[in-house]
Amino acid sequence: MFDSEVQRILDFVARGIGTRIVGAPGSGKTTVVRNVVANLEKTGVAVHVINGLRTHHTIPFAAIKGLGLEMRPGRSGVLELADVFTSQLGTAGKHLLVVDDLHLVDNESLAVLEAVRRRSDCPMVATAPETWAFSRGQLAVLNSRPEAHLQLDPLHYEQVHTLIAQVLGAPADAETTARVLTKSAGNPRLVVRIVETALLSNLLVLEDKQWRMASNRLWNEHLKGTLEALLAELTPAEFTALHIMAILGTARIDVLHKVIQPDVLENLERKGFLTVLDDHQNGSNAAISPPVVADYFRGQKMLRDRHLLRSKVAGVLEAPPQTAPEGATPADCLSRALSTLRLEKGEDDAVTARHFHEHNASREQSRFERWEANKTMANAVSLLRIYWGAPVNTARALRVCTETPQHDADPGDLLFLTITKAMLALQTGQGLDHAVEILRDVAANHPECNDDAEAAILFISASNGPIKQNMGQPRVVQDEPGMGNLVQGLLELYRFQPAAALEAVKGAADDDAFQQLRPFIHSFALFAAGRVEESLVFALAWRAEARKSLDQFGVITSSYVAAHGLLYCGLFEEAEYLMSSVFAMGKPGFVVDVLYEAMLRLAGLRHATTATPPPLSIAAQARTDGPDLGPLPGIGKGAYELVANNSAQPSLFERKATRLVRRQLKSGYILEAAMTALLCTCLNPGRPVLDLLQKILRERGITVHDQLIAIANAVVEGDHKLLGLLLKHYEPDIDTYQVGMLLRGALKRHVIEGDVAAADALAQASSLFAVRFPSASEQMSFNAFRATPLTEREIEVAVLAGHRSNVEIAEHLGISTRTVENHISNALRKTRVTSRNGLFMLVGNLLPPQ
Repeated sequence: MFDSEVQRILDFVARGIGTRIVGAPGSGKTTVVRNVVANLEKTGVAVHVINGLRTHHTIPFAAIKGLGLEMRPGRSGVLELADVFTSQLGTAGKHLLVVDDLHLVDNESLAVLEAVRRRSDCPMVATAPETWAFSRGQLAVLNSRPEAHLQLDPLHYEQVHTLIAQVLGAPADAETTARVLTKSAGNPRLVVRIVETALLSNLLVLEDKQWRMASNRLWNEHLKGTLEALLAELTPAEFTALHIMAILGTARIDVLHKVIQPDVLENLERKGFLTVLDDHQNGSNAAISPPVVADYFRGQKMLRDRHLLRSKVAGVLEAPPQTAPEGATPADCLSRALSTLRLEKGEDDAVTARHFHEHNASREQSRFERWEANKTMANAVSLLRIYWGAPVNTARALRVCTETPQHDADPGDLLFLTITKAMLALQTGQGLDHAVEILRDVAANHPECNDDAEAAILFISASNGPIKQNMGQPRVVQDEPGMGNLVQGLLELYRFQPAAALEAVKGAADDDAFQQLRPFIHSFALFAAGRVEESLVFALAWRAEARKSLDQFGVITSSYVAAHGLLYCGLFEEAEYLMSSVFAMGKPGFVVDVLYEAMLRLAGLRHATTATPPPLSIAAQARTDGPDLGPLPGIGKGAYELVANNSAQPSLFERKATRLVRRQLKSGYILEAAMTALLCTCLNPGRPVLDLLQKILRERGITVHDQLIAIANAVVEGDHKLLGLLLKHYEPDIDTYQVGMLLRGALKRHVIEGDVAAADALAQASSLFAVRFPSASEQMSFNAFRATPLTEREIEVAVLAGHRSNVEIAEHLGISTRTVENHISNALRKTRVTSRNGLFMLVGNLLPPQ
């Protein structure tokens, strides 16, 4: 789980720099330290470990005596202990001092450590809570020499998925993973304890090699001890405050201030037990974090019996709402939008997801009760709208669709209910024909809905099957709200006519029956047209507003568009965070579930393109029975499976890619075909796929990729002189990242096919391009090295050979310089690459991404 963190610390230690590791209780600090110690001891480093213990922090010299220093009787003062310890650190060889839980080390041991650090150059690795107010003695130990700072942040969705699989021996499904993440707030210790105790309590079952929840809860009595240890350091006032918050649930800050002192709330936030987030009125809500802490209090009999406490907060929820400040304008440039997204990474995905869950559950229950009391069409639509983004209660949705009277209903409401009913038919396996028949019935019985019903039939048919030549166009009435223009825009998007799609959805969206469809078409059409930066700015601003208004439908649709833009720009860290925040919410409603599945595959695409993909990619959580082809990139599983399961031979990959693109073109999903052809050309440049890509772009009048196409043609033709000129005069555009990927893909193909001269030329071109455009440094490449002749150590040395000398590599890996030279020589011989830099460029991404 912490390979990258461990490697960073090892790099610092190799340079003689100590490290301070900070994080919340249970964040994995001790695990990281143990891995560091294990790695260093394998290389012969003498590691001296001092453990701070909560039960010993008042016992003089308890921590330092745990080292077992040999002392003469009667000589156990601070300076005597420091002399003996310093002499140990001065013996031959490399040494490292490790202090786990520095904040629990007694004062006398701290005095010894301060004296030792003044006398010795030995680096120190120390762990402590991230919000701890260090004493002067602790700071004296920490700050005596330069140190690096390593923050252990909460785990994201993919990391929780991997950790659960490690604990249980098999992966969990998407809903279970999301629920564990939500309850634990990404705390590694809590993730492990929740799944272990859930298994012990029979709350998890193994079905089809995946763990699933046996009920709708994970809390169990076996978790009490873990939570008691977590809460042990709280003061009585803070403990009572958490009691109050457990009664209130997620509440506004101004409401909490009526029953809890502000300083107590501040202390809880500082200690990580309270998370503040904006609500849809731009106010501030507070919630217990990690959320499983709230389950602990709610599961206690004392909470139910504390009448005085409950009476203290009675009526507080009726407090007047906080006045909403003026809303800020959306980001007007990509840098600001990305900056906002990166700042959001510091927030708590789990608490945000729980806020969405509580909001959706409350709305769903109140609207269902309102419909039961008065079964009007307006009440029915009000409830059904929730299911377009939030998880569906299928039984309730079907009941609402069948029991709601249709006479005298508003045509727009009737259309919405009918489309929802058709979507439910698809979700419950009744097939496309039955869904279309439902819409035809309403068109026959309600002539005023005929045009919109026909448009809806086009929408469902095109989105769930091929776009047929005789499918026709929806009837559009200018300046009148309706489904026609939206469906026309969607069909134009599917057919890769972005300009026509933008024109179709131009104008206001206030009267749209499906208000999130227009911004979705607009933002993705911008992306398809090559206006990637505009698309990203629009989608990220839309996503921010959807998060504030707790609109799960808007969050998922905007995140899908933004994820494509981020991935296209090579911003993998931002894309993975954005998708992880969506996955944390769990499975969504029946309309955006296909976008959710698409993002699971997109999240696994980067790992699928490495030579050593992880065995537990979250892409496996996507439905395996999904269609190979889809109207939008990622919805069909064909492209992902092509990349994830390709052969070691570029020619075979090329044939498979050509067949897939032709199938996509035949289905009428031209946008998906174009994006597949573009990706495959960059991964494994070849004439057949490149010809298909050029044909698509030429017929659609798309010119924004002209530089990339020219470079690709030079690469495929082997015209290295022309390639050099094109790269020399290349002007940065939307395809800068793709050009870097194309050059790397061509290099690897030539190596596999044994064309040494071409491989060396491409290695030089790729290296020069990477120097000129560092942001285009390759992270995705043709996955053809699963059968590489290189050993694991040769790959490791080759990866380092691009930016370190042989001496530095030897020191980093703990081997001799001669051994490094032998590894590089063997790798050059096996791969037939003629230069050290070419070797680095060839195998630079064989190791899993860090």
